Formats: sequence, structure tokens, C-alpha cells
Amino acid sequence: IVARTHAHAHAHVVVDMSAPAMILRTASRMAARATMKTTTQRAPLRSAHQYRQISRTRVVSAAAYTNARTGDFPSLEFRVFFQDESGAKVSPWHDVPLKNADGSVNFICEIPKETKAKMEVATDEKLTPIKQDTKKGKLRDYPYNINWNYGMLPQTWEDPKHEHPTMKVSGDNDPVDVVEIGSAALAMGSVTPVKPVGVYAMIDDGELDWKVIAISTSDPKAKDINDVADVEKHFPGELEKIRVWFRDYKTPDGKPQNKFGLDDKCMDKAYTMGVIEETHEFYNALKSGKRANDEELSLE
Repeated sequence: IVARTHAHAHAHVVVDMSAPAMILRTASRMAARATMKTTTQRAPLRSAHQYRQISRTRVVSAAAYTNARTGDFPSLEFRVFFQDESGAKVSPWHDVPLKNADGSVNFICEIPKETKAKMEVATDEKLTPIKQDTKKGKLRDYPYNINWNYGMLPQTWEDPKHEHPTMKVSGDNDPVDVVEIGSAALAMGSVTPVKPVGVYAMIDDGELDWKVIAISTSDPKAKDINDVADVEKHFPGELEKIRVWFRDYKTPDGKPQNKFGLDDKCMDKAYTMGVIEETHEFYNALKSGKRANDEELSLE
């Protein structure tokens, strides 16, 4: 399959005005070295998740995205909308680019580390703002704090009609989730360039729910973290903590443990990038209309 990944005219570095100063400094540095270049590369095939030959024209430019919040937090009415430089509202799922020129990807933080409100991009609402998940009309919280920044990759989608060839489970109808393991707590609604280095294949209620492990490019340890083995070296035991947290977080409510495919392993960076490429293609098919929007998702 040849990737249909289209270059964006501007691969923006996105920041939230309430985000830590570290993120703002990152945006300034990247703006200073904005460049354009075209690259073509071919990576080896990797199981069902294949790298394809990809040609990209990449531009990095400074574009500050801010948040507009409506409603009280926490409440059923609370929303975090995203705005571009002109103040126009944009979608974090559709309008924030997936990839940056340096090989990093953009991470949208829905849940800051050491908090427990179960926030998520509302894929069924216009402009897909962040809201708090609900169950039976009540706001949902995790039973305890999540110990990492948690969120999603823009312009990805786990297609519920695509069955994984070996695990025999299909996507969960959501963007790809990210667990960011850096030291800083990121603001809800912030967008941060991260290095993806691993991925768990979590199976939640029979659906495939990828969990990408990543680290902010501005984290002090980012230079040392380039693949999944580096995580174990510099964050010993962290991968198992992540797996156990996601395995068990539903059990206080009397539900069974979540399961993991691929022998419970956190797969390496090559596999991870294959997952990202594949789910980006699923997203492109959905957004273009090639794949019918049977799930009635908001594509605005």
C-alpha cells in the first residue's frame, strides 16, 4: 500500500498559553530554525504495519494555538476548544498536524499527569473539543491518578472495521492514545512535540486500543530515549508500571482486567511508527470519504 500522507503547508508547533514555559521556549527555538526540505525514504516492512515510501515537503513555522474554555470544571458543560493565531476555533483532531520536520509527532494532552478526571477529545462534536467522559449521565474519573501525561495523536484513527491480522481484534473508533513519560506535567489542551518509542496493544472490551509510549522532545532525558530499550534503561520499571496501570484501572469498579496482545510486550520504535502510519492512513480514508463515516463522527 502506498501511503497517502499529504504534506501540510505548515506543520505547526502548537502551544497552549497556559502551558509550562518549557513548551513556549520549544516553540520559539523551532520558529528560529524554520526550514523547508523534501525527503524520500523507504523503511523495511514490519508485520501488518508497513512503512511505505513517503515523500514529504516539510515546513516548520511558529503558530501559537490557544485554548478557549467554556463551562465550569468539572461539569457536563465544560469544554476546551482550540484556537489558531487569528482566534478562529479549530479542531485538535483534524487541524493540528500529526508530524513535524524533525521526525517528532504532536501530542495533544487531554489528561495531565497526577490527575484523574477522564478527559477526552469529543470526536462526535463539532470542532472536537476536549470534554470529560460520562457514563449514565455522570462525569467519569479514574479510580486514582494517572502517573503520566495522557492524550492522543491528531489525524489518527483506529478503524473498527479493520481487524488486526494476528490479534483478530478491531480498532476502538478513537484516535491513537499516547502515554507521555516526561518529567513535566503538561497542561490540558497543550500540544507538545514528542518522540514515539514504543507501543502496547491493549485490548479493551474486545477492541484494539493502542497505547503509544512517548517522551516530550524538550524533556531533559529526551536525547537518551530513542527506542523502547532506552526507556527501560533510563526509566527502569516504567513500562511495566504503565502496563499494570492500564491493565487494572477498571478493577476497582468490579470489572475484569484489560488484556494485551503481542505477548504483553511493548513493541519497539519501528513497530510503533508502523502503527502510527497505518492509523494515519485510516484517518485519511475517513476524512476524504473513501471510508464511509458509519460511526457519525464529526469531521469538522
